[in-house]
Amino acid sequence: MAAPDQLLFSYGTLQNPDVQLDTFGRLVDGEDDALPGFTVDYAEIDDPRVVDLSGHSVHPIVRATGNTLDKVTGKVLWVTEDELDAADEYEVVLYRRVEVHLQSGRPAWVYVSN
Repeated sequence: MAAPDQLLFSYGTLQNPDVQLDTFGRLVDGEDDALPGFTVDYAEIDDPRVVDLSGHSVHPIVRATGNTLDKVTGKVLWVTEDELDAADEYEVVLYRRVEVHLQSGRPAWVYVSN
């Protein structure tokens, strides 16, 4: 396996051990961080595989507000390019992956409202 060289910010189900094992084939350690200028909403998920795996039919989803006072807390995960592709497969069409800068100053990928 390639060494993890990508940062993926997770504020929801990608922190779940069952989701990580199924999506990445391993448990991924995370470090606390935050995403400034965004807020959390919630979305109904109708993909039975994702609902079964996560155990929830309602998942958090973030959207940009542009307000620097807003922030979303979560974990930054070190993953590989292949694991990013696997995360793309896990996420439903309500989400799209974008690159952002975290509160720590690090660039990372995150799934936001489509």
